[in-house]
Formats: sequence, structure tokens, C-alpha cells
Amino acid sequence: MRTFTVHSRLIAVAIACGFGFAAPAADQAQWGAAWTRNMVSSERGLPDSFDPKTGRNIKWVAPLGSETHATPVVAGGRVYIGTNNERPRDPRHKGDRGVLLCLDEKTAELLCQLVIPKITTSIYWDWPKAGTCSPPTVEGERVYLVSNRGEVLCLDARGLANGNDGPFRDEASHCVPAGETPIEPKQTDADILWVFDMVKDLGVRQHDSAHGSVLVDGDFLYVNTSNGLDDSHTEIHAPDAPSLIVLEKSTGRLVARDDEHIGSNIFHSTWSAPALAKVNGKPQIFFCGGNGVVYAFEPLAKAPPTGEITKLKKLWQFDFDPTAPKEDVHRYKSNREVSPSNIHGMPVFDGNRLYVAGGGDLWWGKNEAWLKCIDATGTGDVTKTALAWSYALEKHVMATPAVWNGMVFIADCGRKIHCVDATNGKALWTHDAAAEVWASALVADGKVYFATRRGEVFVFAADREKKLISQTSLGDPISGTPIAANGTLYFATMKNLFAVAEGSQFPKAQVAE
Repeated sequence: MRTFTVHSRLIAVAIACGFGFAAPAADQAQWGAAWTRNMVSSERGLPDSFDPKTGRNIKWVAPLGSETHATPVVAGGRVYIGTNNERPRDPRHKGDRGVLLCLDEKTAELLCQLVIPKITTSIYWDWPKAGTCSPPTVEGERVYLVSNRGEVLCLDARGLANGNDGPFRDEASHCVPAGETPIEPKQTDADILWVFDMVKDLGVRQHDSAHGSVLVDGDFLYVNTSNGLDDSHTEIHAPDAPSLIVLEKSTGRLVARDDEHIGSNIFHSTWSAPALAKVNGKPQIFFCGGNGVVYAFEPLAKAPPTGEITKLKKLWQFDFDPTAPKEDVHRYKSNREVSPSNIHGMPVFDGNRLYVAGGGDLWWGKNEAWLKCIDATGTGDVTKTALAWSYALEKHVMATPAVWNGMVFIADCGRKIHCVDATNGKALWTHDAAAEVWASALVADGKVYFATRRGEVFVFAADREKKLISQTSLGDPISGTPIAANGTLYFATMKNLFAVAEGSQFPKAQVAE
């Protein structure tokens, strides 16, 4: 087992963390099912087990960097995965960078890559070797991504292979630190169409890295800003910066933002990306703030005139941890008994209910954590009326719940895997994973897949009785969530991306070490 030595405040979340629109059924073009964020796939014929030692049921293995915290995405015959630059695909790009690889879905051949230099203001803005932590969202020939620098980018899915389409055309300078000689891009480099810089344009002070993921709704993009603490972990330098923004999809223009003044009560950072669903036939945007409050907003109907920014209309709010401290929250740093709560994973919608996991921060907060079920049909402050049930987790939680067939699947940092009754919040079964789990569960083909920080993959029957089918070690820690697309499973460890398909046979000698 290789030792994972990255700074432990790292974005566990980019991770459990990506977007909503209707994608082709076989692709996995965003994190989770369209809109609702539920990591449930309709794929069939997926393997119960696989073996990296013999190559059984392994289609291919692609080398990544030295650290990979993002979840892969598959769309249009391409696999996208964020990583770092410790194994450069292009030797001209030297040093620590955030990288988004675009690989051929069938062969893992590199099609193109986005390379972004680090923020140099402070290591706490963009942690060394953290790479690109956010998963992209793909819609047709457009790829939307939050870079390690806190930029919302629109990319051409084909890269520069079909020319530099613009309006952004300065890829040569954008891929190197300020003041360094530009690197003339090649056909295997990304084609950036537009850039919105949340740090520069909104004053956002991201923490450890950007760990947002883009939600697509019609003509608009909804993005959490990653606003968070300063280097001392005791102050918010940008209390007035928004936590949730809306951009015009075609241009990247800022058209709306939240007006909830969340900033001053952010306990660590703004980890959670937004979700979208219809409640009694009417759409709502769900968002978990860095202050531990769950919000529902009315989606933007149309863009305001140029130069104007709309304030999002709040429909309801739910305080996830109402008895936690609400003032001077940063004095509870490192308090393992009393602290505010925050929410790392995303809210998941199913049947007019919202499933949210949260609690004390893994690095700075209390040990308590919960999985909660919230009635999404109310209005106003629904803290006292909307809680359907609350289930105590073992200890700290990074993951997003997966809801399927009356069950909720989630794992926590207390090394425990849980299957919970979605109706009443009672435990159906648990399992000791013997390691922290940051990744979310994937439900597919009657099975549920869990991946751990010890590099192991557990496969259970997606059933109300515990049935462990297989347990496999991939050798390196796993942060990102497993996904399924086009009959193939994908598991990203720190250093390798495994494509797993029934009946495949991969030569062990080719597995990247």
C-alpha cells in the first residue's frame, strides 16, 4: 500500500463532488444523474469483480499524475479526468500544474489536455500538487469546468484539433505562470472558448483549491464559488463574495448571484455544488452553503440586461445543524466536541425529498455527522418543519448519498459503509471498510460500488440485506467517485485510471506503477 502524503486539508471534495442536464443515457456527462445529483446508473452487464494483478475484466489502465482527486466523466467518446502534472503528457509543460486530461474512451489515447498554472499567492489558495480537483460537465461539444485557479472555463470538446475557435485565443499565455514565456499550443492542447475568473472578478478567496462543479440549466450555468477561510483558518477575507453564482452559458457573463450573506459564517470553505429538480412540478435549485444551511432558489428564467446582476430568489432554507454555534464560528476551530457543521457532498433529490450528509469538519470540527432527509415542498425557514428523519453517521462525512429503490447508500470517514431505509432513516446494514471513505457510492446493475482511501473497492448487492460480492485493492488511495458509462466502470486512484468491463483482459505488464 502506497502512503498518501498530501496535505490533509486537501479537497476531499472535489471529489465527492459535478451537473444537470439530459445527457445520452449511456454517457456519464456530469457527476451523478441529470439534475438530481443522484449517483445511480442505468448501465447493465457490469462486472461483479475484477483483478488488477491478472488484468481480468480490465479494459485499460491510463497513467495519471501523482495525485488525482477528481471524478471521471465520459461523454462523446471521450473520458475526462482532472489530475496534476507530475507525469507530464507534454514535456514542454514543466512543474506543478492543474491538468484536465481528455482520453479516447476506447483506447485511453490522449486526445487533448488543459494545463493551468498554480495560484502563487499562497499555498492555501491552490495546494501543491493537488491538481485539478473539479469534474467537468459536458454538453454536446462544450465542456464546462472550474479550474484549480477558480476560473469557470468553457472548452471546445475537440480541443485545438479543429482550430482555435475563440473568442478567447490566448491559450499560449494562459498555460504558463504570469511573466513566463508563452508555450505555443499544439493540437493536443485545450481550446478555451471563454473564461470567468471568480477570484479576480468576484474577490473570492478559495481555500486549498477550487472544488466546484458546474450545473447546466438551459442557457445558464450554476457554480459554487469555493469561497473560504484565510491561511490562519480563523478569518473570512471575502465575507461579501457570493457563494453561488449564475453565468450565461454562451458568453460566461455573470447574470445572477445569491443574496444570503453566507460568507462570514463559512466554517471552512464552500464545498458543495448545486443540484436541480422539480418539486411538485416546479423547478428548484438546491444549494448547501459553507455555513451549514441548505437553500432552495427559484431558477433564473431569463438573463438581465447587460451590466445588471440579478439576485437569486430564495424559496426556503433549512439549518442542517440548528443547535451548532452561529456567531464567531471560527473560534471553534479544532474543537472536536462543539463546532459548526459544514456540508461537503451535494444534495440529492428523490421523490420531493432532499438527502443531505454533513456535520463537523474533518480537519477542524466536531466528530458528529449525520445523513438527513428533508421535505423539499415547504417555503420560508423550514428548519423546524421539514426534517423527515436524521441518521447518525460514524464520524465526519465527505460523500454525497446515493438513493435507490427505497435505500440510501453512503460511507463516512469513520470507516463505515451504511445502507439506510430511505423512508424512515433506520439502518438496514453497515460494514467496516477499515479505511476512510471520501468517494460517494455508485449504484448500478443491481450492485453498489464503494471506493476507499486505502485503495480498495467494495462491491455489494444493492439490497436491504448485506451481501458483499467482492473486495479488490487498486494499490493507491481513491478520492473520486466510481462511475459507469457505456458498459464500463471507471475508478480513479491517485495515479491511475482503471476502465473495467466484463470480459476484458488487460496485460498486467502495462499497468502504470
